[in-house]
Amino acid sequence: MSRWPRFGASRMAGASVRTEPPVTARQVAAEASGTAAPKPWLQEVGWSSGGASRIRTLPRVSADVAQRHATVYACCAVIAGDLAKVPLKLFQRSGDGREVRVRDHAAPYLLNVEAAPGVAASVVRFALGYAFTLRGNAFAWAPRDGAGELELIDLVRQSGCSVLRAGRERFYDFEDGAGLRRRAPARAMIHLRYMAEDGWTGRSPLEVAAESVGLALAGQESAARAASGVTARAVIRLRDDYEDDEARVRSARRVAAALRAPEVEGFPILGEGEDVKTLDMKAADQELLGSRKFDREQIAAIYRVPPAKLQMMEYGVKANGEQQAIDYLTDCLLHWAKQVEDQLALGVLTEAERRAGFYLKHDFGALLRPTTRERYEALAKAVGGPILTPNEARRIDGYDPIEGGDRLNPAPNMTRSEETDP
Repeated sequence: MSRWPRFGASRMAGASVRTEPPVTARQVAAEASGTAAPKPWLQEVGWSSGGASRIRTLPRVSADVAQRHATVYACCAVIAGDLAKVPLKLFQRSGDGREVRVRDHAAPYLLNVEAAPGVAASVVRFALGYAFTLRGNAFAWAPRDGAGELELIDLVRQSGCSVLRAGRERFYDFEDGAGLRRRAPARAMIHLRYMAEDGWTGRSPLEVAAESVGLALAGQESAARAASGVTARAVIRLRDDYEDDEARVRSARRVAAALRAPEVEGFPILGEGEDVKTLDMKAADQELLGSRKFDREQIAAIYRVPPAKLQMMEYGVKANGEQQAIDYLTDCLLHWAKQVEDQLALGVLTEAERRAGFYLKHDFGALLRPTTRERYEALAKAVGGPILTPNEARRIDGYDPIEGGDRLNPAPNMTRSEETDP
C-alpha cells in the first residue's frame, strides 16, 4: 500500500493509473557485474578512458581521486548544498499560462521533507547533487505502488549502480536501502546525467577536462611532498674510515634521526668528519606551489563557480557581494538547477502529469533574501502601485490580515470613492 494515500483521491483529470510491471532477467542484455568479482567498469561508473591523460606520468582522474582536491570538493559541495537548501516546488501550468502551486502530490513531500523512512529530503538531494557534479551521474530509486503513486525516493550507492541496456530500454542494477539487490526499469529510477552524448551516459566535467585536472592533482601531490619533507632536504657527509658497512649505516641513521627529531631543534650532534649540507627549496618548487592558485581558478571555471564563492576573496569585496550573488545564480546555479529539475521530473512525475503541465522548480528567493529595509520598501511600493493588497503584503511578511485589507489600493494619481452612486 502506498505511504501517501491522501494524494490518490485528488489527481488531476485525465491522469492515467500506471502500474510497474515486473522486470525479468531475459528482458535485459547480459551485461551485469556481480559485487563478489566486479568488472573493472563497475569501479568507476560514469568514468571512461577519458579520465586518463596521454601524459602517462599524470595521475588518472577519477571521482575518488579528484575530490581529494579541495577546490573540486568545494565546487561540488557549494552547488549541491545550494540546490538542496532551497525548496523544490511542484507547479502546474494551466492553459492560459498561469502557474499554480500543487500541494496534494507525493513529490513535494518526498523532495522537501522525508524522502525515505528516516531519511531527510535535504540529505538525498545533497547526495544526488554532489554525485551529479562530481561523477556526471546520480542515481535514486523511486518506486510506485499499484495505483502509480510514489512511495519513496531511495538513495543507492552511486559507485555500485550499473545501467543495463536492452534496445532502447534501460534497466538499473543496484542495492536498495534495505540491502536487497534490485533490477528496476528507467521509469522507476531517478537518473541525473550531465553532458550525455547519447542521452543516457553522463560524463563528469572532470573527465572531459582530465588533463587540466590531472595537472592540478599532480601539482597538489608534488606540493604535499615538498611541504612534508618527503623530498631530500639535506645531504649528510660521513667519514671514510668506518670499521665496516654496518657501522657506516648506523652513523647515517643516527644523523638522519637527529635531523628529524623535534627535541634537537634543528641542531644535530655530529661526530668528527661528519657534515650536513641543507638543500633549500628550488625556485622551480616555489613556483610549483604558487601555480596551485591557477589550478583553483581553472577548476572553478570548469564548474562555473565564481572564485569569491570559494572564499578566494581577492576576486570580490563586500561592496559588490549582492551582484556576485546574482551572477552566481544566473551564470552557475541555474545551469545545474535546470538539468536537475527536468531529470527529477522524469523520475517523480508520470508522463500524463508532465503532459498536463506539471513541472518542478527551485525557489531561489532564499539565496537573494533582501534586508529588512529593502523588503519593506518593495512591499510598500507593491501595495501603493497597486500590485498587491495590504493583506497580501502582510501575509508575505508573516503578519495577520486586517479588516479592509483585501481591497486593492488605487493608483497614486487616482482616488477611491467609499460610496457608490445609486
